[in-house]
Amino acid sequence: QVQLVESGGGLVQPGGSLRLSCAASGSIISITSMGWYRQAPGKERELVATITNSGSTNYADSVKGRFTISRDNAKNTVYLQMNSLKPEDTAVYYCNADDVLILIGLKAMRDTYWGRGIQVTVSS
Repeated sequence: QVQLVESGGGLVQPGGSLRLSCAASGSIISITSMGWYRQAPGKERELVATITNSGSTNYADSVKGRFTISRDNAKNTVYLQMNSLKPEDTAVYYCNADDVLILIGLKAMRDTYWGRGIQVTVSS
């Protein structure tokens, strides 16, 4: 019904930058909130940043001032610009689309979707 495809991960040195992208596709009418979560080995998944369709943003304290989330509503795409990366930012990053309104035949439904995840490794 809805697919989220992440791109832009990889290996970067401490202090470097990466830009993640996540494109949502399917019979989408609207998406209230899109965001990024991450999960490091041995840890629980945690929120990184979210952005609503009106542009309101929310960041984890650990990334404030370093990461910037943005969104293209027309393309159902969310971005995460990550600067001044630290080794502790190493994790699998997951894209999330929350309160997605989709059309199945003549019926509208709301649901939440996740991407498969993309690896970000910060290491020298």
